[in-house]
Amino acid sequence: MGGGIAVRYFELSQAKVLILGGGITGAAVSRVLRSRGMEVSIVDENESLAAGGAGYISMEIATDATWSFAVVSPGWRTDHPFIKRLRAKGVPLVSEIDLAWQLRDELAPGQKWLAITGTNGKTTTVEMVTAMLQADGRKAAACGNVGETVIEAVAGEIMYDYLVLELSSFQLQWSDLPEFYACAILNIADDHVDWHGSFAEYVYAKLRILKRSQMAILNADDGTIVTATQHWHGRKVFFSLDTPSPGELGVVENLLVDRAFIADPQEAVLIAELVDVHPSAPHNVSNALAAAGLACSVGVSHEVIRGALQAFRPGRHRIETILESNGITWINDSKATNPHAAAASLMSQFSVIWIAGGLAKGAAMESLIARTKGRIKAAILIGTDRELIATALATQTPEVKVVRIDADAGATDSLMERVVLAAKDLATSGDVVLLAPACASMDQFISYADRGDQFTAAVKKLAQS
Repeated sequence: MGGGIAVRYFELSQAKVLILGGGITGAAVSRVLRSRGMEVSIVDENESLAAGGAGYISMEIATDATWSFAVVSPGWRTDHPFIKRLRAKGVPLVSEIDLAWQLRDELAPGQKWLAITGTNGKTTTVEMVTAMLQADGRKAAACGNVGETVIEAVAGEIMYDYLVLELSSFQLQWSDLPEFYACAILNIADDHVDWHGSFAEYVYAKLRILKRSQMAILNADDGTIVTATQHWHGRKVFFSLDTPSPGELGVVENLLVDRAFIADPQEAVLIAELVDVHPSAPHNVSNALAAAGLACSVGVSHEVIRGALQAFRPGRHRIETILESNGITWINDSKATNPHAAAASLMSQFSVIWIAGGLAKGAAMESLIARTKGRIKAAILIGTDRELIATALATQTPEVKVVRIDADAGATDSLMERVVLAAKDLATSGDVVLLAPACASMDQFISYADRGDQFTAAVKKLAQS
């Protein structure tokens, strides 16, 4: 699918702007640009949204009009027919991220941007970094796919010293302008292959974060990252769950240590203890190391970082313990929307009643099962692509009991209530009932949060019965 747009700035005064996509990002861009006196119109593939919204026009009308530039919201493919029509007419295309950077040059030229991407852990790591900066007394905001949109963080009333950006492959696909003080790539695994067309194109989109960075905090435990970045010439600071080499961050016994941002890299300086990281599951320790690396890159002390980690708790739907009763632990990890995330969640437990399924987004399930089969006692499967998981289980671990739960519009109880009842029948003392779907949620739920909320409600209802 290739890259996004050419590096250039856009004339913002008296501009006539077309916004592609009327969701959260598009609406934010519209508000900011309208407040600056620009003429703004919006197109959206969601016809019901477009029909009811002020400022919306049809793609046919938009094609015939003249535009200063168009702002492309995340999720629009570079090969979309409407994108092709705009390009054929010579309409410049810009992302919200690029537009925000141009405004940053005008409104907050000293503001530093720290950027984070990866298949999993982005939100938690962004929030960790933001907490570390704030604990150090710095004005910092989480933005991008978490917190505020980037453009509103730049153009809002608060003048932030630092923005910590969560950037998806979709956003990176379209962005070329920002210069990141430092960035982090947490991991790269099978995800969004259906959208990008191939895993190679997905990796390419993620690596675009390096184009405008001089320093990168990189996961040494991820072979794809190590291989893909070997020819990048910026400063590479690797982190690992193993003992770090000089110039790296890592773990020694039960300690997170720094051998990168210290006077003598032959030494190792304490960042935090494992017990300071909540939860201290391996993948979250990796998140903490990446966050510490970014915080260290802008001069936050190890003492402040440790205090921030001790106080930090991840958001909901991320390895969230819902209930512990009769020796059974119920955990909501609905944010595990791909096999890599689900594997990390499963590997943090020992005897699991696993609730999984939904939209696989082109991802395969074989490697997930191969890695985690020793942890799975039984599986409860839901959703459109559940048979991908069922087939992998049957092939690699046929002894695992598999229960399929179908949505039933005529049932008096909800899908998740039936899932939870099935889990109760399968679980015994010492087991963990884990919602870690390995799939997206939109086939049966509004969002991963809705899926997690319904699971939580069903567990609490069961506990009260």
